[in-house]
Amino acid sequence: MSKKLPSIIKNISTILVIILCIKIVGYFSIVEDRIINKIFKIITRVGMTSMIIMLQFRLIRLGCQPLFKYENILAAVLYLFYLFIAIASFTWSSDPAYSILQWVMTFESLVFVYVFMRVISIINTYFFDYKIDLVKTFALSIFPIMVIFIAGSFIEPDLFYRGMRGGEEQRLGGYYMNPNELGMLSSIGAAMGYLYFQKARLKLFPIIIMITAIMVLLLTASRSSAIGFLLIMGILILQSDNKKIKMVMSIVVVLATPVFLNFVIFKGGGGVEEVLSMTGRIPFWTALLNEGIVKEPFFGYGFMRINYTDYFEGLNTYAAKMTHNTFLQVLMNLGFVGFFIAFWQLVLTLNNFFKERKTNHYGTFFIALFIPVFINSLTEFGIFGETNYGILFYQFLILLFSIQIRVNRSKKETLLFNLFQKKWKLDPRLS
Repeated sequence: MSKKLPSIIKNISTILVIILCIKIVGYFSIVEDRIINKIFKIITRVGMTSMIIMLQFRLIRLGCQPLFKYENILAAVLYLFYLFIAIASFTWSSDPAYSILQWVMTFESLVFVYVFMRVISIINTYFFDYKIDLVKTFALSIFPIMVIFIAGSFIEPDLFYRGMRGGEEQRLGGYYMNPNELGMLSSIGAAMGYLYFQKARLKLFPIIIMITAIMVLLLTASRSSAIGFLLIMGILILQSDNKKIKMVMSIVVVLATPVFLNFVIFKGGGGVEEVLSMTGRIPFWTALLNEGIVKEPFFGYGFMRINYTDYFEGLNTYAAKMTHNTFLQVLMNLGFVGFFIAFWQLVLTLNNFFKERKTNHYGTFFIALFIPVFINSLTEFGIFGETNYGILFYQFLILLFSIQIRVNRSKKETLLFNLFQKKWKLDPRLS
Protein backbone atom coordinates (compact mmCIF):
# COMPACT_ATOMS: atom_id res chain seq x y z
CA MET A 1 0.00 0.00 0.00
CA SER A 2 1.32 3.39 -0.98
CA LYS A 3 1.89 6.06 1.64
CA LYS A 4 1.30 9.77 1.65
CA LEU A 5 4.46 11.68 0.75
CA PRO A 6 5.89 13.56 3.79
CA SER A 7 5.59 17.35 3.74
CA ILE A 8 9.37 17.66 4.13
CA ILE A 9 9.73 16.28 0.59
CA LYS A 10 6.97 18.46 -0.86
CA ASN A 11 8.74 21.53 0.58
CA ILE A 12 12.32 20.37 0.08
CA SER A 13 13.24 23.14 -2.39
CA THR A 14 12.11 25.84 0.03
CA ILE A 15 13.88 24.16 2.94
CA LEU A 16 17.20 24.03 1.07
CA VAL A 17 16.84 27.68 0.00
CA ILE A 18 16.28 28.76 3.62
CA ILE A 19 19.20 26.67 4.90
CA LEU A 20 21.60 28.05 2.29
CA CYS A 21 20.39 31.63 2.78
CA ILE A 22 20.90 31.50 6.56
CA LYS A 23 24.27 29.82 6.04
CA ILE A 24 25.42 32.75 3.86
CA VAL A 25 24.01 35.29 6.33
CA GLY A 26 26.12 33.58 8.99
CA TYR A 27 29.22 35.18 7.43
CA PHE A 28 27.88 38.70 8.02
CA SER A 29 28.33 40.86 11.09
CA ILE A 30 25.01 42.01 12.58
CA VAL A 31 26.14 44.30 15.42
CA GLU A 32 29.30 46.09 16.47
CA ASP A 33 29.75 43.91 19.56
CA ARG A 34 32.29 41.16 18.74
CA ILE A 35 30.98 38.68 21.30
CA ILE A 36 27.41 38.87 19.98
CA ASN A 37 28.70 38.54 16.42
CA LYS A 38 30.66 35.42 17.30
CA ILE A 39 27.63 33.84 18.97
CA PHE A 40 25.46 34.74 15.97
CA LYS A 41 27.94 33.24 13.50
CA ILE A 42 28.34 30.04 15.49
CA ILE A 43 24.57 29.57 15.81
CA THR A 44 23.84 30.23 12.13
CA ARG A 45 26.74 28.33 10.59
CA VAL A 46 26.84 25.31 12.88
CA GLY A 47 23.05 25.36 13.12
CA MET A 48 22.60 25.11 9.34
CA THR A 49 25.22 22.36 9.10
CA SER A 50 23.34 20.46 11.79
CA MET A 51 20.06 21.03 9.93
CA ILE A 52 21.37 19.66 6.64
CA ILE A 53 22.83 16.61 8.41
CA MET A 54 19.49 15.93 10.12
CA LEU A 55 17.74 16.35 6.78
CA GLN A 56 19.97 13.71 5.23
CA PHE A 57 19.24 11.30 8.10
CA ARG A 58 15.52 11.96 7.64
CA LEU A 59 15.74 11.04 3.96
CA ILE A 60 17.60 7.83 4.77
CA ARG A 61 14.96 6.91 7.39
CA LEU A 62 12.32 7.30 4.67
CA GLY A 63 14.10 4.49 2.81
CA CYS A 64 16.36 6.46 0.46
CA GLN A 65 19.62 4.68 -0.22
CA PRO A 66 22.57 6.95 -1.18
CA LEU A 67 22.73 5.82 -4.82
CA PHE A 68 25.60 8.00 -5.97
CA LYS A 69 29.24 7.56 -6.89
CA TYR A 70 32.40 9.57 -6.46
CA GLU A 71 34.20 10.71 -9.59
CA ASN A 72 36.97 13.20 -10.32
CA ILE A 73 37.87 13.04 -6.62
CA LEU A 74 41.53 14.04 -6.92
CA ALA A 75 40.63 17.73 -6.52
CA ALA A 76 38.72 16.93 -3.32
CA VAL A 77 41.54 14.71 -2.04
CA LEU A 78 44.11 17.43 -2.64
CA TYR A 79 41.89 19.94 -0.81
CA LEU A 80 41.81 17.58 2.17
CA PHE A 81 45.59 17.35 1.94
CA TYR A 82 45.76 21.16 2.01
CA LEU A 83 43.68 21.08 5.22
CA PHE A 84 46.00 18.36 6.61
CA ILE A 85 49.05 20.60 6.04
CA ALA A 86 47.09 23.35 7.77
CA ILE A 87 46.66 21.08 10.82
CA ALA A 88 50.40 20.40 10.85
CA SER A 89 51.02 24.17 10.83
CA PHE A 90 49.42 24.49 14.27
CA THR A 91 52.77 23.33 15.67
CA TRP A 92 54.65 26.29 14.19
CA SER A 93 51.87 28.89 13.90
CA SER A 94 52.58 32.33 15.34
CA ASP A 95 49.09 32.10 16.92
CA PRO A 96 47.96 28.44 17.19
CA ALA A 97 44.56 29.30 18.72
CA TYR A 98 43.67 31.58 15.82
CA SER A 99 44.89 29.02 13.26
CA ILE A 100 42.79 26.30 14.87
CA LEU A 101 39.69 28.52 14.90
CA GLN A 102 40.07 29.36 11.20
CA TRP A 103 40.66 25.70 10.33
CA VAL A 104 37.58 24.53 12.24
CA MET A 105 35.40 27.09 10.42
CA THR A 106 36.81 26.05 7.03
CA PHE A 107 36.28 22.34 7.75
CA GLU A 108 32.79 23.00 9.10
CA SER A 109 31.74 24.67 5.84
CA LEU A 110 33.21 21.73 3.88
CA VAL A 111 31.04 19.32 5.88
CA PHE A 112 28.01 21.49 5.13
CA VAL A 113 28.68 21.52 1.38
CA TYR A 114 29.40 17.79 1.27
CA VAL A 115 26.14 16.85 2.98
CA PHE A 116 24.20 19.50 1.00
CA MET A 117 25.35 17.95 -2.29
CA ARG A 118 24.52 14.45 -0.99
CA VAL A 119 20.99 15.60 -0.10
CA ILE A 120 20.53 17.05 -3.60
CA SER A 121 21.73 13.77 -5.12
CA ILE A 122 19.28 11.78 -3.00
CA ILE A 123 16.34 14.05 -3.86
CA ASN A 124 17.17 14.08 -7.59
CA THR A 125 17.43 10.28 -7.57
CA TYR A 126 14.27 9.35 -5.67
CA PHE A 127 11.89 12.28 -6.05
CA PHE A 128 11.83 13.24 -9.72
CA ASP A 129 8.87 15.60 -9.38
CA TYR A 130 10.71 17.53 -6.65
CA LYS A 131 14.07 17.70 -8.40
CA ILE A 132 16.43 20.37 -7.07
CA ASP A 133 17.78 22.99 -9.45
CA LEU A 134 21.03 24.29 -7.95
CA VAL A 135 20.88 27.52 -10.01
CA LYS A 136 17.39 28.33 -8.71
CA THR A 137 18.42 27.40 -5.16
CA PHE A 138 21.34 29.84 -5.23
CA ALA A 139 19.33 32.60 -6.91
CA LEU A 140 16.52 32.38 -4.34
CA SER A 141 18.97 32.12 -1.42
CA ILE A 142 20.87 35.27 -2.39
CA PHE A 143 17.83 37.35 -3.38
CA PRO A 144 16.49 38.07 0.18
CA ILE A 145 19.97 39.28 1.21
CA MET A 146 20.01 41.69 -1.75
CA VAL A 147 16.56 42.99 -0.82
CA ILE A 148 17.65 43.62 2.78
CA PHE A 149 20.66 45.66 1.66
CA ILE A 150 18.60 47.68 -0.82
CA ALA A 151 15.95 48.39 1.82
CA GLY A 152 18.62 49.16 4.42
CA SER A 153 20.32 51.65 2.11
CA PHE A 154 17.12 53.73 2.20
CA ILE A 155 15.94 53.09 5.76
CA GLU A 156 19.26 53.16 7.68
CA PRO A 157 21.99 54.51 5.37
CA ASP A 158 24.31 55.20 8.32
CA LEU A 159 24.33 51.50 9.13
CA PHE A 160 24.40 50.07 5.62
CA TYR A 161 27.01 52.33 4.05
CA ARG A 162 30.73 52.34 4.75
CA GLY A 163 32.75 55.54 4.38
CA MET A 164 35.91 55.11 2.30
CA ARG A 165 38.77 57.46 1.46
CA GLY A 166 38.16 59.61 4.51
CA GLY A 167 34.40 59.57 4.07
CA GLU A 168 34.50 60.93 0.52
CA GLU A 169 33.06 57.71 -0.88
CA GLN A 170 30.10 55.83 0.56
CA ARG A 171 29.90 52.13 -0.32
CA LEU A 172 27.12 49.70 0.48
CA GLY A 173 28.12 47.16 3.09
CA GLY A 174 28.46 49.11 6.32
CA TYR A 175 29.88 47.08 9.17
CA TYR A 176 27.67 44.18 8.05
CA MET A 177 29.99 43.16 5.23
CA ASN A 178 33.07 44.34 3.35
CA PRO A 179 31.76 46.08 0.16
CA ASN A 180 33.98 43.91 -2.06
CA GLU A 181 32.65 40.73 -0.45
CA LEU A 182 29.09 42.00 -0.85
CA GLY A 183 29.90 42.92 -4.46
CA MET A 184 31.03 39.36 -5.10
CA LEU A 185 27.77 38.01 -3.67
CA SER A 186 25.68 40.42 -5.76
CA SER A 187 27.48 39.52 -9.00
CA ILE A 188 26.82 35.84 -8.25
CA GLY A 189 23.18 36.66 -7.53
CA ALA A 190 22.84 38.54 -10.84
CA ALA A 191 24.47 35.68 -12.77
CA MET A 192 22.26 33.06 -11.10
CA GLY A 193 19.24 35.26 -11.80
CA TYR A 194 20.18 35.30 -15.49
CA LEU A 195 20.57 31.51 -15.61
CA TYR A 196 17.27 31.13 -13.76
CA PHE A 197 15.68 33.52 -16.29
CA GLN A 198 16.74 31.24 -19.14
CA LYS A 199 15.05 28.22 -17.55
CA ALA A 200 11.96 29.77 -15.95
CA ARG A 201 8.55 29.78 -17.61
CA LEU A 202 7.59 32.96 -15.75
CA LYS A 203 10.34 35.48 -16.51
CA LEU A 204 9.36 38.38 -14.23
CA PHE A 205 10.78 37.08 -10.94
CA PRO A 206 14.23 36.18 -12.34
CA ILE A 207 14.37 39.66 -13.90
CA ILE A 208 13.61 41.19 -10.47
CA ILE A 209 16.42 39.08 -8.97
CA MET A 210 18.87 40.33 -11.63
CA ILE A 211 17.89 43.99 -11.26
CA THR A 212 18.08 43.87 -7.45
CA ALA A 213 21.49 42.19 -7.50
CA ILE A 214 22.87 44.67 -10.08
CA MET A 215 21.63 47.59 -7.94
CA VAL A 216 23.52 46.19 -4.95
CA LEU A 217 26.60 45.66 -7.11
CA LEU A 218 26.57 49.29 -8.26
CA LEU A 219 26.09 50.58 -4.71
CA THR A 220 29.06 48.56 -3.42
CA ALA A 221 31.28 50.31 -6.00
CA SER A 222 33.40 47.16 -6.08
CA ARG A 223 35.75 47.26 -9.05
CA SER A 224 36.70 43.59 -8.94
CA SER A 225 33.06 42.49 -8.67
CA ALA A 226 32.03 44.75 -11.57
CA ILE A 227 34.75 43.26 -13.76
CA GLY A 228 33.69 39.77 -12.71
CA PHE A 229 30.05 40.50 -13.49
CA LEU A 230 30.80 41.82 -17.00
CA LEU A 231 33.04 38.83 -17.67
CA ILE A 232 30.43 36.33 -16.47
CA MET A 233 27.65 37.86 -18.51
CA GLY A 234 29.82 37.99 -21.60
CA ILE A 235 30.64 34.27 -21.34
CA LEU A 236 27.10 33.19 -20.46
CA ILE A 237 25.58 35.26 -23.29
CA LEU A 238 27.98 33.76 -25.83
CA GLN A 239 26.99 30.26 -24.66
CA SER A 240 23.24 30.92 -24.88
CA ASP A 241 21.27 29.03 -27.53
CA ASN A 242 18.37 31.49 -27.43
CA LYS A 243 19.08 34.06 -30.16
CA LYS A 244 16.55 36.63 -28.83
CA ILE A 245 17.98 36.51 -25.29
CA LYS A 246 21.48 36.57 -26.74
CA MET A 247 20.74 39.71 -28.76
CA VAL A 248 18.92 41.59 -25.98
CA MET A 249 21.49 40.77 -23.28
CA SER A 250 24.37 41.62 -25.62
CA ILE A 251 22.88 45.09 -26.16
CA VAL A 252 22.38 45.52 -22.39
CA VAL A 253 25.98 44.52 -21.60
CA VAL A 254 27.40 46.77 -24.34
CA LEU A 255 25.40 49.74 -23.04
CA ALA A 256 26.20 48.97 -19.40
CA THR A 257 29.95 48.50 -19.84
CA PRO A 258 30.84 52.23 -20.22
CA VAL A 259 28.73 53.02 -17.15
CA PHE A 260 30.54 50.39 -15.08
CA LEU A 261 33.94 51.50 -16.36
CA ASN A 262 33.32 55.20 -15.66
CA PHE A 263 31.48 55.15 -12.35
CA VAL A 264 32.66 51.89 -10.75
CA ILE A 265 36.11 51.10 -12.15
CA PHE A 266 37.50 54.64 -12.63
CA LYS A 267 34.94 56.32 -10.30
CA GLY A 268 34.22 59.24 -12.60
CA GLY A 269 37.85 59.77 -13.58
CA GLY A 270 39.12 60.14 -10.04
CA GLY A 271 40.21 56.57 -9.43
CA VAL A 272 42.77 56.02 -12.19
CA GLU A 273 45.74 56.05 -9.80
CA GLU A 274 43.90 53.71 -7.43
CA VAL A 275 43.28 51.26 -10.27
CA LEU A 276 46.93 51.32 -11.33
CA SER A 277 48.10 50.65 -7.77
CA MET A 278 45.24 48.20 -7.02
CA THR A 279 44.14 50.63 -4.27
CA GLY A 280 47.57 50.48 -2.63
CA ARG A 281 47.76 46.69 -2.74
CA ILE A 282 50.76 46.40 -5.10
CA PRO A 283 53.24 48.09 -2.69
CA PHE A 284 51.87 45.90 0.10
CA TRP A 285 52.22 42.72 -1.98
CA THR A 286 55.78 43.73 -2.89
CA ALA A 287 56.59 44.13 0.80
CA LEU A 288 55.09 40.70 1.59
CA LEU A 289 57.30 39.05 -1.01
CA ASN A 290 60.46 41.01 -0.22
CA GLU A 291 60.21 41.22 3.57
CA GLY A 292 57.72 38.57 4.70
CA ILE A 293 58.01 35.28 2.88
CA VAL A 294 61.83 35.32 2.91
CA LYS A 295 61.74 34.76 6.69
CA GLU A 296 59.54 31.62 6.47
CA PRO A 297 59.76 30.46 2.83
CA PHE A 298 58.93 26.76 3.10
CA PHE A 299 56.08 26.40 5.63
CA GLY A 300 54.99 29.98 6.34
CA TYR A 301 53.76 31.49 9.59
CA GLY A 302 50.93 29.04 10.20
CA PHE A 303 47.37 28.66 8.92
CA MET A 304 45.86 32.13 8.36
CA ARG A 305 48.92 33.90 9.74
CA ILE A 306 51.11 36.27 7.72
CA ASN A 307 53.59 37.46 10.33
CA TYR A 308 55.02 36.69 13.76
CA THR A 309 52.73 39.37 15.17
CA ASP A 310 49.04 40.12 14.51
CA TYR A 311 49.78 42.59 11.71
CA PHE A 312 52.30 42.75 8.89
CA GLU A 313 53.60 46.22 8.09
CA GLY A 314 56.36 46.54 5.52
CA LEU A 315 58.35 49.60 4.61
CA ASN A 316 56.06 52.34 3.26
CA THR A 317 52.95 50.14 3.48
CA TYR A 318 49.89 49.93 5.69
CA ALA A 319 49.49 47.35 8.47
CA ALA A 320 47.17 44.41 7.74
CA LYS A 321 46.18 41.00 9.13
CA MET A 322 45.50 39.57 5.66
CA THR A 323 47.18 39.86 2.28
CA HIS A 324 44.22 40.95 0.11
CA ASN A 325 45.16 38.14 -2.29
CA THR A 326 44.29 34.52 -1.61
CA PHE A 327 47.40 33.12 -3.33
CA LEU A 328 49.76 35.39 -1.39
CA GLN A 329 47.73 34.48 1.69
CA VAL A 330 48.40 30.76 1.34
CA LEU A 331 52.05 31.50 0.48
CA MET A 332 52.45 33.42 3.73
CA ASN A 333 50.34 30.91 5.70
CA LEU A 334 51.90 27.64 4.56
CA GLY A 335 54.94 28.69 2.53
CA PHE A 336 55.85 27.30 -0.86
CA VAL A 337 54.83 23.79 0.22
CA GLY A 338 51.25 24.87 0.94
CA PHE A 339 51.17 27.13 -2.11
CA PHE A 340 52.16 24.22 -4.38
CA ILE A 341 49.33 22.07 -2.97
CA ALA A 342 46.73 24.84 -3.21
CA PHE A 343 47.78 25.76 -6.76
CA TRP A 344 47.45 22.22 -8.06
CA GLN A 345 44.18 21.77 -6.20
CA LEU A 346 42.79 24.74 -8.12
CA VAL A 347 44.16 23.36 -11.40
CA LEU A 348 42.44 20.02 -10.78
CA THR A 349 39.14 21.72 -9.93
CA LEU A 350 39.30 23.61 -13.23
CA ASN A 351 40.30 20.40 -15.02
CA ASN A 352 37.15 18.70 -13.72
CA PHE A 353 35.09 21.55 -15.16
CA PHE A 354 36.68 21.42 -18.61
CA LYS A 355 36.40 17.63 -18.66
CA GLU A 356 32.73 17.54 -17.65
CA ARG A 357 31.31 20.84 -18.99
CA LYS A 358 29.81 19.35 -22.18
CA THR A 359 28.11 16.41 -20.49
CA ASN A 360 27.29 17.87 -17.05
CA HIS A 361 24.39 20.32 -16.62
CA TYR A 362 26.33 22.17 -13.92
CA GLY A 363 28.68 23.74 -16.49
CA THR A 364 27.08 27.22 -16.59
CA PHE A 365 26.55 27.13 -12.83
CA PHE A 366 30.29 26.56 -12.40
CA ILE A 367 31.09 29.61 -14.56
CA ALA A 368 28.60 31.84 -12.74
CA LEU A 369 30.05 30.87 -9.36
CA PHE A 370 33.75 30.49 -10.13
CA ILE A 371 34.49 33.79 -11.91
CA PRO A 372 33.29 36.15 -9.12
CA VAL A 373 34.91 34.00 -6.43
CA PHE A 374 38.21 33.79 -8.32
CA ILE A 375 38.37 37.51 -9.12
CA ASN A 376 37.52 38.32 -5.51
CA SER A 377 40.39 36.03 -4.52
CA LEU A 378 42.81 38.37 -6.30
CA THR A 379 41.99 41.33 -4.04
CA GLU A 380 40.32 39.97 -0.88
CA PHE A 381 40.10 36.87 1.35
CA GLY A 382 39.28 34.51 -1.47
CA ILE A 383 39.17 30.76 -1.69
CA PHE A 384 42.19 30.07 0.53
CA GLY A 385 41.88 33.07 2.84
CA GLU A 386 40.26 33.73 6.20
CA THR A 387 36.76 32.34 6.64
CA ASN A 388 34.24 33.85 4.23
CA TYR A 389 31.43 32.63 2.00
CA GLY A 390 33.85 32.64 -0.96
CA ILE A 391 35.41 29.53 0.61
CA LEU A 392 31.93 28.02 1.01
CA PHE A 393 31.17 28.64 -2.68
CA TYR A 394 34.54 27.27 -3.79
CA GLN A 395 33.88 24.08 -1.81
CA PHE A 396 30.67 23.70 -3.82
CA LEU A 397 32.76 23.93 -7.00
CA ILE A 398 35.21 21.27 -5.73
CA LEU A 399 32.44 18.76 -5.07
CA LEU A 400 30.22 19.75 -7.99
CA PHE A 401 31.56 17.13 -10.39
CA SER A 402 32.59 14.63 -7.73
CA ILE A 403 29.24 13.46 -6.29
CA GLN A 404 27.29 11.96 -9.19
CA ILE A 405 24.03 10.04 -9.33
CA ARG A 406 24.81 6.41 -9.95
CA VAL A 407 22.74 4.91 -12.77
CA ASN A 408 24.30 1.43 -12.86
CA ARG A 409 22.96 -0.37 -9.80
CA SER A 410 23.03 -3.90 -8.50
CA LYS A 411 19.93 -6.11 -8.78
CA LYS A 412 19.26 -5.65 -5.07
CA GLU A 413 19.55 -1.85 -5.32
CA THR A 414 17.26 -1.80 -8.36
CA LEU A 415 14.67 -3.91 -6.51
CA LEU A 416 14.78 -1.69 -3.42
CA PHE A 417 14.56 1.42 -5.59
CA ASN A 418 11.48 0.12 -7.46
CA LEU A 419 9.81 -0.86 -4.19
CA PHE A 420 10.51 2.63 -2.86
CA GLN A 421 8.89 4.17 -5.93
CA LYS A 422 5.75 2.06 -5.48
CA LYS A 423 5.63 2.72 -1.74
CA TRP A 424 5.43 6.48 -2.22
CA LYS A 425 3.64 6.51 -5.62
CA LEU A 426 6.54 8.34 -7.25
CA ASP A 427 7.42 9.11 -10.84
CA PRO A 428 8.88 5.90 -12.32
CA ARG A 429 11.06 7.61 -14.94
CA LEU A 430 14.26 6.94 -12.97
CA SER A 431 13.43 3.29 -12.26
